[in-house]
Amino acid sequence: MLSVLAPYSPFLVGLILLLLLIAFATEIRPPEVTAIGAAGLLLALGLISTDDILATMSNPAPLTIAAMFIISGALVRTGTLDLFALKVTGMAKASPVMATGLLLVAIAVLSGFTNNTPLVMMMIPIGITLAKELGERPSKILMPISFAAILGGTCTLIGTSTNILVDGVAQKQGLEGFSIFEIAPAGVVIALVGVSYLALTRRFLPDRDTMTSLLEDDPAKRYTMSVFIVGTSPYIGQIASQLDLFRSGERRLIDVIHNDEPIEQSHAEHVIREGDVLVMHTNEADLITIRERGKLPLTKNDDKQQFVPMSSHRSMLAEILLLSDSHLIGHSLKEAALPQRYGVHPIAMHRRGSNLSERYDSTNLEVGDTLLLEGAQANIRRLVEGENLINVSEPKTRGFRRHKAPIAIAVIMAVVVAASFNIMPIAGLAVLGMAAVLVTRCIEPDEAFASVDWRIIGLIVAMLAIGTALERAGLVEMMVAAATPWLSGLAPIYALAAIYLLSLLLTELVTNNAVAIVVTPIAIQLGLSLGVDPRPFVIAVMFAASASFLTPIGYQTNTLVYGAGGYRFLDFARYGLPLTVLIAVTSIAIIPMIWPL
Repeated sequence: MLSVLAPYSPFLVGLILLLLLIAFATEIRPPEVTAIGAAGLLLALGLISTDDILATMSNPAPLTIAAMFIISGALVRTGTLDLFALKVTGMAKASPVMATGLLLVAIAVLSGFTNNTPLVMMMIPIGITLAKELGERPSKILMPISFAAILGGTCTLIGTSTNILVDGVAQKQGLEGFSIFEIAPAGVVIALVGVSYLALTRRFLPDRDTMTSLLEDDPAKRYTMSVFIVGTSPYIGQIASQLDLFRSGERRLIDVIHNDEPIEQSHAEHVIREGDVLVMHTNEADLITIRERGKLPLTKNDDKQQFVPMSSHRSMLAEILLLSDSHLIGHSLKEAALPQRYGVHPIAMHRRGSNLSERYDSTNLEVGDTLLLEGAQANIRRLVEGENLINVSEPKTRGFRRHKAPIAIAVIMAVVVAASFNIMPIAGLAVLGMAAVLVTRCIEPDEAFASVDWRIIGLIVAMLAIGTALERAGLVEMMVAAATPWLSGLAPIYALAAIYLLSLLLTELVTNNAVAIVVTPIAIQLGLSLGVDPRPFVIAVMFAASASFLTPIGYQTNTLVYGAGGYRFLDFARYGLPLTVLIAVTSIAIIPMIWPL
């Protein structure tokens, strides 16, 4: 540390932490970028050393979380989760209401043993299918799917990266590590209470329009047609969007190509030139009319051929969800050039509760955006696989290695059983499980490492370094020393409630993994200063840091369903506030019953 800064280290670290939390809450930059930047600043100021950065790699949490991502990826790749999804979809036709309840319960159970992010990604199309069977909007089911996954993740140590991270930080503070099912007695009760709320209150969720609600007809009966403007056309010199050709409600201009390249400007404002190719959308009946007449009927009075049909193909409209690791994130649709690369045309974009149909092509894409795309089914599937997207309009149709499913199931069960008997630390078991699914080819190496959310890993490593700075500066002890006089005269249950509420507040404003690293040391030191077992305080941090039901940004699964369900930001607060209070009361009441204060 620079000697001149040594006396001010607590103040500097506290200031950097405050700025970091503000940056998280305002989303100035992605959270992992913000955290890495803060860690770099601490390193530059000498508040942590290079050895401190390297020491974060000795924490078992990052390796454990990465390995569990790969094991979860193997469950997806072998079709294990998809098989369950197909069974639920089939049941929906006979008993949709029962299927919905079963879906929420099963998601909660599965998320206790698999990473909930890929689980929710798999269940979004299933939820939309169920909503159609029920005659409901997807907004009636997608938010409960995310919340059920969050609740189920709190039942075991490996159910969520937050639990694994809290355990790693607690061990670094000298606390004995948690076993895989140690939190299950309280977690199961909390999950049952939460899932019951979700099952009984779905009718209070709003009816929101999604991108697919823009469709007027059956998507399978839509066609994309290319037409060439001949030199004698009187439409040369006119603005494309004003052509009477497109005054018919059955036709829509979706692109203009000149000299084999799409035009740079908005195609609606393009001035038609000889040789332009207009890509238009129409329905099956209109296309048959065009083919029967051998020309395009343009006006009632003028039936002369002024356009030459070049090609037509059956197309569909698909609603596409952007994931955190999608290759399109940070790029605009114009830069992505989807028509040229995939033969797929963007129609509209949905972001933060609004459907955008104009001037969306130059907007940089973000996590949770949904796109309405039009193109041949094969092209859309090629786009989804090539850019790591989700087609929420239909369940995933990629090939699975179903003959490997028993191996993937056996691996996750072996990890759980071995961890429950403390045969080996969970980090070691996760690595063995990862090795097993790779060696047996349940998942290929490129698929395995693509299934890891490296943003989360980067965020965790950076936050561990920031946690080291908090410890070195003595900031945790200072905060606990300031709070102890206020809490020492109260029953420990109030201190437990304070830690829970602090974690809950921060997890809605910043990321849950950041909360785990910042608040866990405070919880341990507070418990010790009050002369009680710090373990229940750490468990309170685990539960509260995952109880993100008030905003779509506090937890990644909420962000995924935010766009897919067409929700508005405050929809989460309206529906999630009663659940938040219910879970908080249940947690604060049950934790001392199992882990006495």
